[in-house]
Amino acid sequence: MRRSASLQRLLIYGLSGPIIALNVWLLSVLFHYFEHPFTILSIAAILAFLLNYPVQFFQRARITHAQAVIVVLLVTLTLVVILGITLVPILIDQTIQLLNKIPDWLSSSQRNLENVEALARQRRLPIDLRVVSNQINANIQNLVQQLASGAVGFAGTLLSGLLNLVLVVVLAFYMLLYGDRVWSGLISLLPSNIRIPLTTSLRLNFQNFFLSQLLLGLFMVVTLTPIFLVLKVPFALLFAIVIGIGELIPFVGATLAIGLVTILVLLQNWWLAVQVALAAILMQQLKDNLLAPKLLGDFIGLNPIWIFVAILMGFEIAGLLGTLVAVPIAGTIKGTFDAIKSGQSGEFVSPFRITYESDCDEDGKT
Repeated sequence: MRRSASLQRLLIYGLSGPIIALNVWLLSVLFHYFEHPFTILSIAAILAFLLNYPVQFFQRARITHAQAVIVVLLVTLTLVVILGITLVPILIDQTIQLLNKIPDWLSSSQRNLENVEALARQRRLPIDLRVVSNQINANIQNLVQQLASGAVGFAGTLLSGLLNLVLVVVLAFYMLLYGDRVWSGLISLLPSNIRIPLTTSLRLNFQNFFLSQLLLGLFMVVTLTPIFLVLKVPFALLFAIVIGIGELIPFVGATLAIGLVTILVLLQNWWLAVQVALAAILMQQLKDNLLAPKLLGDFIGLNPIWIFVAILMGFEIAGLLGTLVAVPIAGTIKGTFDAIKSGQSGEFVSPFRITYESDCDEDGKT
């Protein structure tokens, strides 16, 4: 009996690997086939999760749920319009100027390499930088061609982005109004021991994770922008926002963004690049050691290795969107299985230590 049970368990484990791989491949194929609607729905769902906090705040003022959603929607649209009038034109202008200056920066870096190579020849040092120089030439040509082709479709891309923004806001509004009903209808197909922990886990992970990441990214933008202005870094606001956006990807996003900004500044001034890197790393350490533990907490249910695996799989399946949602999805799966294994389907502890008042038990009973 023991041998048959062990063989059965081994067979289940052996078949689970190919089944998981097949499901991942199917998810990738489905996402690439329906990429645009999936992206719109995912961003709208994330926005609805975030806006649920102010909706609950206004509901405490004894107004109806629909009225709270309308108030939050009007406030959100007002903020979007203000940012669209003040901040977005500055970012677009700085982005266009940066793209126009990158070929000149690459050319100047190529001349610096040639000077280094000439100096090395004078001192009879065996240094050959022709391969690097040729690669820079190729990059300059490709970049100029991409800029020329991208400038033609910029107006169409901007119009498409505005339409997508309208779709996201409208979908988020309807998700706030009727999302609970739709979710209840979908989740009712699952057994009760899975339904309650999955619902609670999903709310905890997505709401708390993205709210914390947005606050951490905002901290990087607010602190780095004046520092870059004092250092007289070109495109200071744009570079600070790039680092803040990179903060949305846990563990690796901010580091990659800091590296990208440092390389771009390095093409112009190596000493300024060193100062930019030091300032960004210092703010990142302050954020990781002082602010992040209070907002995000520790990943008590997720090993860092599995977090990196989730990010890589998310990027392979859905690109940038996959990297953004990979960690909360992994935390949701882990937390749901832990609750089911412990037999406490009504009590759930999120992998993110953030205090959250959930009424999922009441929803599940109703």
